Amino acid sequence: MASVTMRTINGTEAGAVELDDATFGIEPNAAVMHQVVTAQLAARRSGTQSTKTRAEVRGGGAKPWRQKGTGRARHGSIRSPQWRGGGVALGPKPRSYAQKTPKKMIQLALRSALSDRAAEGNVVVVDAWGFAAPRTKDAVAALVALGVEGRVLVVADRDDTNTWKSFANLSEVHVLSPGELNAYDVLVSDVVVFSRDTLPSGGPAAAVAPPVAEAPAADELADEPAGDNTPADEEE
Repeated sequence: MASVTMRTINGTEAGAVELDDATFGIEPNAAVMHQVVTAQLAARRSGTQSTKTRAEVRGGGAKPWRQKGTGRARHGSIRSPQWRGGGVALGPKPRSYAQKTPKKMIQLALRSALSDRAAEGNVVVVDAWGFAAPRTKDAVAALVALGVEGRVLVVADRDDTNTWKSFANLSEVHVLSPGELNAYDVLVSDVVVFSRDTLPSGGPAAAVAPPVAEAPAADELADEPAGDNTPADEEE
């Protein structure tokens, strides 16, 4: 596993954090990221565009002139599509632009985006934000201390209201909760900043996995009394 230096909001080092290879260490799949981002942007479209057909346009109930004898072309209504002010033929109607995307593809796109940012060294981990009160000045100072520039995606816990409000007035900073993290917001951001609590599948580098219980030795198994394996129908 790759590890990054965890820092405080003052910029001082606070240990190391491992990045899960399954989330931050895969080969980015550009095709999947493109498909998922395209679907996500398409779903944002309101789809409220609408035009009126000749049946919906007001007027045109009377035939403009008689069928024959005028030398003009035949017309039955002044609201047919070829007339100015008439209805629209084959015009747009309200519709949904949503695309069905498999959940596994959405997850792969997110992991690919995070892996791409991690490979570029643009994943930053903060020990804890710990803002005493909502202050934009403190949020700016924290980003400067962390050396973060450009478009920044901050992943913060939803209950950390001071952090959300502190970054609210910064146009180049976007705040999401861990459950809202998605491929599009990661890809449009130059740097992704996690706190220790919101880092996906990560933990301190010093932490070790719980010890696995060792299997009993063969001589210990031999000392154990053997159970009666005689079938019930063979007992006398």
